[in-house]
Amino acid sequence: MTMKTIESAKFLTSFCDTAANMYRLGWDERNGGNISMLLDENEVREYLDTTRVIRKIPFMGVKAASFDASPLAGRIFLVTGTGKYFKNIKDDPKGNLGIVRISSDGKCAELLWGFTGSGRPTSEFPAHMMSHMARLAVDPENRVVMHSHPTHLLAMTYVHPLDTAAFTHTLWQMGTECVVVFPEGVEVLPWMLCGTDEIGAATAEKMRSARLVVWAMHGIYGAGKTLDETFGLIETAEKAAEIYMLTASLPRANTITDAQLLKLADFFSVTPRPGILTPNEEHQR
Repeated sequence: MTMKTIESAKFLTSFCDTAANMYRLGWDERNGGNISMLLDENEVREYLDTTRVIRKIPFMGVKAASFDASPLAGRIFLVTGTGKYFKNIKDDPKGNLGIVRISSDGKCAELLWGFTGSGRPTSEFPAHMMSHMARLAVDPENRVVMHSHPTHLLAMTYVHPLDTAAFTHTLWQMGTECVVVFPEGVEVLPWMLCGTDEIGAATAEKMRSARLVVWAMHGIYGAGKTLDETFGLIETAEKAAEIYMLTASLPRANTITDAQLLKLADFFSVTPRPGILTPNEEHQR
């Protein structure tokens, strides 16, 4: 049986389209940002011989002795490459992306396709794997982790308190759909050195309670079941942050009250993160 060409695989073309949109929106300048997606092995087998390992790639940016990806052993990911520009992904997916399988001991990635030359996964791939492990424990259908630098969310971290409840409350008030799209809110981390075990572990811990984790003065991590869902989460939070940045220095004449946010949540059958909304108070910033 002749194998299908991987360039026609829906998971690859959708991944490339998403990366192109992220670049178009200014979220992923140069080689800023990264995406990883857990693939179904049966689907991958339609396009690749999964028994053929091109080379083994040690993980970057982690202490090998302490990092353990063995819970993901045998799982296959499509992931962006280190130093690769998002603007080039769609025109040259094989040079900028790779399909890798986590080794049986959880200590390296086995390259099945892509990363031509000496390419390798993003240096933040270990952080992605930590987040994948955290999200899969919460929802086995979560397959995507996406990191980007949305302009207004990044700007917001410079002028807004870096407190999860306050940050979430502000974003919810900036758009009627926000409490419906991310009722669990957003988690917020202070500035940390990227590409390390420490920020990966901190992000993964936050991922246990939310699908969006803001990295102060850096960007955001999002997780979801599909590329569209994850992109949409970040897109919605970024739009809310844009509205905040456009209005933060102006006197506010109107706002969405907590009581109204609770009505929204009730109507759309979602449960807002506890401890943020007070039904009888109309918060103003």
